[in-house]
Amino acid sequence: MSIPQSGGGPIESFDQLAAYMESGCKPAADWRIGAEHEKFGWLTDTRLPLPYAGDRSISAIFAQLESRYGWHPLREGEHVIGLTRNGANISLEPGGQFELSGAPLTSTLDVGAELQNHLDEVRSIAEPMGVRFMGIGAAPEWTHDQMPVMPKGRYRLMTDYMGRVGTHGTQMMYRTCTVQVNLDYGSEADFVQKLRVALALQPVATALFASSPFFEGKPNGFRSWRSRIWRSLDASRTGMLPFVFDKGMGFQRYVDWVLDVPMYFVYRDGKYIDALGQSFRDFLAGKLPALPGEKPTLSDWADHMTTVFPEARAKKFIEMRGADCGDQTHIAALPAFWVGLMYDQTALDSAWDLVRGLDAETREGLRVAASVSALQGEAGGVKLLDLARAAVGLSHAGLVARGLGEEVQLLPLVESLKTGKVQADNWLDLYNGPWGHSLTPLYDAASL
Repeated sequence: MSIPQSGGGPIESFDQLAAYMESGCKPAADWRIGAEHEKFGWLTDTRLPLPYAGDRSISAIFAQLESRYGWHPLREGEHVIGLTRNGANISLEPGGQFELSGAPLTSTLDVGAELQNHLDEVRSIAEPMGVRFMGIGAAPEWTHDQMPVMPKGRYRLMTDYMGRVGTHGTQMMYRTCTVQVNLDYGSEADFVQKLRVALALQPVATALFASSPFFEGKPNGFRSWRSRIWRSLDASRTGMLPFVFDKGMGFQRYVDWVLDVPMYFVYRDGKYIDALGQSFRDFLAGKLPALPGEKPTLSDWADHMTTVFPEARAKKFIEMRGADCGDQTHIAALPAFWVGLMYDQTALDSAWDLVRGLDAETREGLRVAASVSALQGEAGGVKLLDLARAAVGLSHAGLVARGLGEEVQLLPLVESLKTGKVQADNWLDLYNGPWGHSLTPLYDAASL
């Protein structure tokens, strides 16, 4: 989840909202890669989730990351709720999922090195405590009541609201983990093309990275339960955004959609003010019930943009949000997959040619099929295995064209395309075979 935004002055004109997105446009030479991944901490003697406080806890790990490795604390009230260092952040999801939001880097090889360094630092602290972390899309056994609750005001508000809309919101918040990458755009036209390709191919990412076939102690009938959960959330702020494919799509059309999404909060003086269900349009008019007579700043707008959760999300960059977290090689493969498609114009044009004929029903059908069957899914006559082969091939060509050797990071995806099986399939085979229907071995198998 995002940390509070800062640095924005008052919004004096409606045009500033789209201009905020336009300000993210950069020349290709300045495009960067920002990778994020979430992971579950667990206690090795009990296999229970890592708590926030105590001798073996998130707080204890934070303290040592600060003292031993030069991370700087981010506080909310008396609690440390994150760390920052050299453009990177470590933050907490609602159930204690430990998230690295990496610094903006120039190559996916740099991203892989950043990931390795992060895992080395965390392991050096956690393992002597009897703590490990696992890369998996959903908690395989823990119930909602077993999950710790992080001391963040934003999450208290969201938990309350998620209970009113949809049916799976708190499962998403407390018991899922993702890996994503944030990528730049050069112009409004580039933004539109990239967002369209990103949305249309998110089902491929969901299929290739599916790693959540277990929930509450048993198989759940899906390869990506995390993706299934997102289909039963707040429909006003999630999904495949069919309007993105309409004629006239641009920054302003995206802004219009975000304005229609109900608010969660306003952040003031270190506190989250409850604005659940209220309208940002009313806020612009000085008529927000939570803050009567007050008008928003650009920081308020940036905060509100972080409360929408489509499969690909736009801010001053585009976030690819369709993948489960997995092992280290898959965490590194996700940025490589999207960079190959997005940062080489020939690959991007070819990717758009690949998906431009898909209608909204087929795109949504592929999203559902990916969550259920991963690479074996199909919808509208389109087989995900065929689409994934084409997409990974284009990504490989795009990475080769960059000339940095990044294509090596696609190897776990290439292997899945050979076998037709992803991490979820492999774990189900083990569960039904050598593991004897026990999930105990999964904790070691999924450990980072």
